Amino acid sequence: MNFILIVSDTLRRDHLGCYGNSWIHTEHLDRFASKSLVFDRAYSASFPTVPNRRDIMTGRLTAAYTDWAPLTSQETVLAEVLGRHGYTTMMVCDCPHILENGYGFDRGFDGFEWIRGQESDRWRTSPETPAHACDPGKIRNPDWIQRRHRRNVADRRYERDTFVARTATAACEWLQDNYRQPFFLYVDTFDPHEPWDAPQWYVDRYDPGYTGQVVDYPRYDYCDYLTPDELRHCRALYAAEVTLVDRWVGRVLQQIEDLGLLDDTVVMLTTDHGFLLGEHGFIGKSLITAGAAEQPRRPGERAGGGLTMSYIPLYEEIAHIPLIVHRPGVNAGRTNALVQPPDLMPTILDLTGIPIPESVDGIPFGPVLRRESDDHRTFAVSAPYLANPTAAVTVVKGRWTAVLTPNGPQGEAGRDRAVDGVTKETAGRAVPADLLFDIAADPQQGTDVSAEHPDALSDLRSALVAELTRVGASEDVVRLWRE
Repeated sequence: MNFILIVSDTLRRDHLGCYGNSWIHTEHLDRFASKSLVFDRAYSASFPTVPNRRDIMTGRLTAAYTDWAPLTSQETVLAEVLGRHGYTTMMVCDCPHILENGYGFDRGFDGFEWIRGQESDRWRTSPETPAHACDPGKIRNPDWIQRRHRRNVADRRYERDTFVARTATAACEWLQDNYRQPFFLYVDTFDPHEPWDAPQWYVDRYDPGYTGQVVDYPRYDYCDYLTPDELRHCRALYAAEVTLVDRWVGRVLQQIEDLGLLDDTVVMLTTDHGFLLGEHGFIGKSLITAGAAEQPRRPGERAGGGLTMSYIPLYEEIAHIPLIVHRPGVNAGRTNALVQPPDLMPTILDLTGIPIPESVDGIPFGPVLRRESDDHRTFAVSAPYLANPTAAVTVVKGRWTAVLTPNGPQGEAGRDRAVDGVTKETAGRAVPADLLFDIAADPQQGTDVSAEHPDALSDLRSALVAELTRVGASEDVVRLWRE
């Protein structure tokens, strides 16, 4: 049996037709979903980009022991294990963060192709000063993105030049050359992550006639720095990226079908997390503030100096992710099984009969794929680095979602490279106290009910501590979260 794992960064589940969206065109992914098992309760684990890929590669809840950091030689990775058992392993990737600066996530693959130029990639050195399409004060780290990403895309002319198109084309070509041997193909596209730069005709589909500023790489902040029209256009820019991903990932899915691989290949499609587009008053997935002459406008912000960051709650729009799996010989449908990214590695190994390494924390969901059961995990933990005293951790169990804060004082400011690899000082906690939401009655998470249900909140904190203990987190980490 072959395996293809496709990761599309920052892909919100509620922007896909197969998850109920009615206004964004995702016909190709929806067609794939109609022939597959759609997971309605998949949740992120380690957050954000690099920790998520580490979860996928190692089968571990890596937020329990490391922050945004390079892969180490001591960690057992999926490609190595499959390679030892006769699989040809290949990575096709345009996500820069897992390959640049020695991060080494290509380890174990027989081959890898890095599609250059996304976001922070140090690829090109000219033109000198590509222009922003809006006030630079609305752009996250404007000098950095101007000198890197905007240079990298300055000579783009056709849709085929976009990153997801280049990545999809490379994946299709690799499949054409290698489909006759047992293989594991890992495809990782950074889209629809910002900068949002889909061809204009995709954008016009969702906000025709717009003439205002194009905030294509918005500052992660409270969204009131954007006008209502600018925020609406941000949503259109993101929707355009989602449709662009649908079109080109759809070509990979069609190539898989054309080669007859659906009869002997497990195909998995997922993401690392979502993104807030005005929900809960935020745009982004954290708070990142640049030094400025004016006084701080929110608690925890600092005037002057470099970048500071604090974590916001991993709301449903961020933590609740899509997962679609095609397994040969199993009827399509939907499942309420609660699954997370660390479960992918042991599931793949379990389906092959290869022994699962002792280091793995994830739980294989083979019985779910075989439609024998909808039971899997009883709760899910979505978290940045759990030793960070400013972290905000989401725990989902049944009808409840808790946003939990660490115990004790915040401590001295530290440093954090999430969410983009740029070193930032940690600022004050964006979440001052624990929150509890009844997502059965309040799926938009508009009302904190922690005061009315203290026992439920306590139960979810106990679940977090139990998970940290199960995965072997250090006592220093567990202590931060124990009641």
